[in-house]
Amino acid sequence: MAHILIIDDDVEVCRMLTAAIGRMGHEAGYALTLESGLAKNRKHSYDVVFLDVNLPDGNGLQAIPEIKESPTLPEVIIITGKGDADGAELAIKSGVWDYIEKSPSLKELRLQLSRVVQYRQEKTAKKQRLLDRKDIIGNSPLISQSLEIVSQAAGTDANVLICGETGTGKELFAHAIHRNSSRQERDFVVVDCATLPETLVESILFGHAKGAYTGADLARQGLVSQADGGTLFLDEVGELPTATQKAFLRVLQERRFRPVGSRKERESNFRLISATNRNLDDMVAKSQFRQDLLFRLRSSTIVLPPLRKRDDDIIELAVHYATRFTARNQSGTKGFSQEFMEALKAYRWPGNVRELANCIESALIEAGSEPTLIPRHLPVNIRVELARSSFGSTGQHQAKPIYLKGSGTPGPFKEYKLAVMEAAEKRYLQDLLTAANHNIKKACQIAELSRARLYALLKKHDVSGH
Repeated sequence: MAHILIIDDDVEVCRMLTAAIGRMGHEAGYALTLESGLAKNRKHSYDVVFLDVNLPDGNGLQAIPEIKESPTLPEVIIITGKGDADGAELAIKSGVWDYIEKSPSLKELRLQLSRVVQYRQEKTAKKQRLLDRKDIIGNSPLISQSLEIVSQAAGTDANVLICGETGTGKELFAHAIHRNSSRQERDFVVVDCATLPETLVESILFGHAKGAYTGADLARQGLVSQADGGTLFLDEVGELPTATQKAFLRVLQERRFRPVGSRKERESNFRLISATNRNLDDMVAKSQFRQDLLFRLRSSTIVLPPLRKRDDDIIELAVHYATRFTARNQSGTKGFSQEFMEALKAYRWPGNVRELANCIESALIEAGSEPTLIPRHLPVNIRVELARSSFGSTGQHQAKPIYLKGSGTPGPFKEYKLAVMEAAEKRYLQDLLTAANHNIKKACQIAELSRARLYALLKKHDVSGH
């Protein structure tokens, strides 16, 4: 039995849908406002959410990120009495199951529900196979979504493109796909496209025959050949030289290549995984990356979340790296003070998980024989950034302390920190819109946020996007 939530201000639609869902053997509840619907979603576990767009207290599309980040990772089906192309595009890009107009017969809604329930049942069955996720730490909703795609991709030979900021663990996820695939016993061959010498790139990838060029005294096998039967991982694929992109496209299509200076073609049955921290669609628009190659690379796509969106995982990651460091150096274990943990959560981690790992190692070295880590043990640059965050944008400390209880004394530290962060977010949004000349599309690009997420933040902080 699936658990369904309907968020729609039309009482008749809610009642008809609830009855129809009940007859299908599932359980349904409904809410007539966006606020009450989100409250229900936070309190209960749902498999599917039917979401209207035009609600009395807001636009349903703005709530998609919060709903989809719920612990049960529910599927969202947009239902609207008045659809539009822009809304459909925004919804699909936000990861909804479908965007459909309300049907008087409810036939289409019942059909979509049957399909999505079957999909979730099959996905749950696949989860019963234990996923080897070595060194991938955390169970936050966003990282769980990424691991689901790893599990799906591991069962196929489809090309996978892993996107994410530097330090988010793209190579770890590539290894996870390989380890959980039928190719796990064969080689995992890494190509760092950012360090390939442009004059030797084809030789490194495809190999060369003896005498192919000055200094080629011996024939050499290329990385594509080494990956035969296994996995070829193109790290930072956005840095692949333009001239090489065309040659590699043919290799992807035919799984055949010609070593430099050779008259014979060779075959390589490799599985391709690529990774990048760049926006390849923007590169295509600027003629810096081949569109046909991009289509080939992303049969499946995994977008890794930055650490600042994984608050629930930060302490678990910190403990993991502390344990690994102390074991490697045979040093005594240390505890984390509450202040140390709060500091880790307050920092934005521009270098993501990689920066956190280096930070923990540095803190352990700084602590020496002291049994407990405190904020003073953090690297200087992090301490400085945390200190600066408690100051106003002019660089001057606020003249008056923030009082939260109205009693002339500060409230709890957590509430103080939240108030400071809320104020900082609002100022950021105002500066962002100014920098983008109030162009929402440009603002999304600068902030690296989806349109739905940006609109949700603007509404939250009562900042006008116009």
